[in-house]
Amino acid sequence: MKVAVTGASGLLGRAVFQYFEQQGADVIRLAYSRASDGYTKLDLLDQKAVEDFFNGHQVDVVVHCAAERRPDVVEADPAKAEQTNVAVPRQLAQLASKQGFRLFYISTDYVFNGTKPPYEVNDEPDPLQSYGQQKRAGEVAVLAERESGAQSTVLRVPILYGKTTYNAESAVNIIVDVVLDQSGKEYKMDDRQVRFPTNVEDIARVLYDLSKLDKSLPPILHYASPAPALTKYNMTEIIGKHLGVSIDHVKADKEKPVVKPGQTQRPENTQLSTKALVDIGIDTREDKSFDDWWKAYAGELKAKQ
Repeated sequence: MKVAVTGASGLLGRAVFQYFEQQGADVIRLAYSRASDGYTKLDLLDQKAVEDFFNGHQVDVVVHCAAERRPDVVEADPAKAEQTNVAVPRQLAQLASKQGFRLFYISTDYVFNGTKPPYEVNDEPDPLQSYGQQKRAGEVAVLAERESGAQSTVLRVPILYGKTTYNAESAVNIIVDVVLDQSGKEYKMDDRQVRFPTNVEDIARVLYDLSKLDKSLPPILHYASPAPALTKYNMTEIIGKHLGVSIDHVKADKEKPVVKPGQTQRPENTQLSTKALVDIGIDTREDKSFDDWWKAYAGELKAKQ
C-alpha cells in the first residue's frame, strides 16, 4: 500500500505515518513549514504543485491531516485559514475522483454545537465558531466528490494529545506548561466544558484499519476515546499528579464563559458516538487510558529534565 500523509510533521500526521510504516506501508510524508530530512516538501496552497505531485505519484491512500487547527487563529483571520481548511481538501477530493485513491479527511467534533450529545454521524452539524464552520465546509466539499466516484471519507475526531515536539502542538499537552509554571502566576482552567481527549496513536490505528477494508466506506465516521468525559481542569489534575507537581496555582473555573465579539465560542459537550465504526468492524478501544498514558509520558518528560 502506497500512502501519502499531509501534515506529516504535525502531531497527528507523525503518529499516522509512523503507524502505517510500522505495518509495512510505503509512506510519502508531506510537509511544508516543518519539512526536513525524510519529508517531501509540498505547499498545499499551491494548486499546481499539488496536482503535479499527485500526477507524478500514484498512491492508494491519502490521509489529509494538514489543517489550521487552532480555533482562535481561525477566528482572528477566517479568510486566510479558509484556504487551508476548505480549498485544500476540495482539491484533494477532486484528485481522488480523477485518480482513484482513497481519501481520509480529518474533521472535528466542533462541527456540532454541543447541546445534544452524543453525536451520531448523521446528526445535523451546527458549528458555533469559524473553525467548525470551515471544517464543515471542508466536509461538504470532500463529500460532494463522492458523486463523481471519489472514495472519500470524513473522520471526525475530538481534542487530541500525544507525544509532541513542543507542548503547544496540542491543546491538552500545553497544560504541561501551565502545571510546570511555578513562578507564582495563577491560572484559571475551565471546569465546565467536557472533552474526550483522544490519543493520536489510537487514531492512527483506526485510520490504518479503515484503509485495509476491502469495501466501500460510509461518507462520515467518528472516532473518540471511550473514556469518561474530562474537563480541562480534570486533565490538569491528572497531568499534575503524574508530573509530581502541585497545581495549587491553577483554579477550577466553573463559570459559563462570556464570549465577546471576536472571541471563539466553544461547545460544552461534543461527545462523538463511534457506533458507525463498530458497525463496520473497526476496533474502537484505546490502547491506554488518559491516566495511564500520562503516567508513562510524565516519566519520559521527567527523565529529560
